[in-house]
Amino acid sequence: MAKYDSPYSGSGSLTREQFLFHETKIVAKLMVDDQLSDDEIVDRVVRDNLFQFPTERMIKNIAKVCVKRLRTLDDMTLIGVIAHSPMEVAKQACLYAMMKQYRLVWDYMITVIGAKYREQDFSYGRIDLNVFFMRLQEQDDEVASWSEATINKIKQVLNKILIENDYIDSPRATALNPVMICSEVENAIRANGEDVALPAFNCFY
Repeated sequence: MAKYDSPYSGSGSLTREQFLFHETKIVAKLMVDDQLSDDEIVDRVVRDNLFQFPTERMIKNIAKVCVKRLRTLDDMTLIGVIAHSPMEVAKQACLYAMMKQYRLVWDYMITVIGAKYREQDFSYGRIDLNVFFMRLQEQDDEVASWSEATINKIKQVLNKILIENDYIDSPRATALNPVMICSEVENAIRANGEDVALPAFNCFY
């Protein structure tokens, strides 16, 4: 019997990888300005402790995560946006990168957040996360095998992503804020033929 390959395999690592905006920005600058290779970027970050983390192992792991996340964009212009644009624009580009890196973030942003914007339903709460994960567990064996602790941590990460990008004001928020897509991110999404992702950024035209 063929082994089932879940689109969510690897998403469990979200528990430690988080949004990493400042770290991703540092790596984007090394990629764009210094035009370093992936290995050179990791070496530079570790050597100069650019993340100011306590252990070399942690610095190396997170540097690799940031490199991988940026490479999923496959778009040096957008990586340049993360490196040099104002925070709000750069964060939105980072969110798109994270959506592309993790199917779970992609699905949550489109099927939950995007659907709410489409319906002009700005209510938001724990129930939205709970329903999303219940559905995933019913549909996917990999997600069904995750411990409750893992799922709770991923829920926290998803909420933190929303807070970092001003979708919600706090972990206990009961309402979504209306967000506006930045033209740089919208153009990249359309150029990639990924219009399906636009509702996640409250964009419907």
